[in-house]
Amino acid sequence: MIRGISLAYCCYLLLPMGLLLVGSVGDSWTNTLLPTGLTTRWYQDLWLDTSFRKAFGTSLVVALSACAINTVLALPLAYSLFHRAGQAGSWAARLVSAMPVAVPTITLGFGYMMVFNTDWLPWLGSLPLLIAAHTIYTLPYLTNTLLTDLKHLQLNALEDAAATLGASPWAQFSGVVLPNLRHSLISGLVMVAALSVGEFQLSNLLTSFQFRTYPVVLLQAFYGATGFACAATVILLLLAAMSALVSSSLGRKT
Repeated sequence: MIRGISLAYCCYLLLPMGLLLVGSVGDSWTNTLLPTGLTTRWYQDLWLDTSFRKAFGTSLVVALSACAINTVLALPLAYSLFHRAGQAGSWAARLVSAMPVAVPTITLGFGYMMVFNTDWLPWLGSLPLLIAAHTIYTLPYLTNTLLTDLKHLQLNALEDAAATLGASPWAQFSGVVLPNLRHSLISGLVMVAALSVGEFQLSNLLTSFQFRTYPVVLLQAFYGATGFACAATVILLLLAAMSALVSSSLGRKT
């Protein structure tokens, strides 16, 4: 029974991707279960579309920038929350854990629009604001991943042992904590990259015509040919996989 449920779940996840892949090489797909004909022209049209090529690069830059900034911010934040979990800072740890669910993405987007569309802060539509928004959006996910791993590993004993040997707080953090968090950092960065690449609501509200991300440009494909839309969606999946692969490599180096 468990195998049957697992198989059904895999089919549920993979079937839409399979249909997109088939549709991206189908010549025509109208009122039929599967497309008819075989062609690669949709990918050729996609490559010749400059707006999609530029959006592809923008999404990659935003995702990798969010991974790099999150690495710098989430590690000390999770470490600080871990050591204050039993003190007054425990509410902060719970808040970070709940933020991905408690704060809708569209709320962040409208908040940024109100703050950064003024004479004092005319940054709406800029690439730095888009990167900052994606960083703030994904930061709780990476922080919560690291915080959960810190609790699971119970590093207090190792830190106490290092302290008795004369290790400074920085030496404890860099020599004990960071090596043990390598795997959770990698998995967290993969999550950050995937979330950033696929994020639509924030990007749609904050982006300008010059810095549109791939999901924003992808929306226009669905008003055209079905094969072109399928090909564009397949490329989005490849972009997410590429971002995850690069972020994993960065995590290993960290």
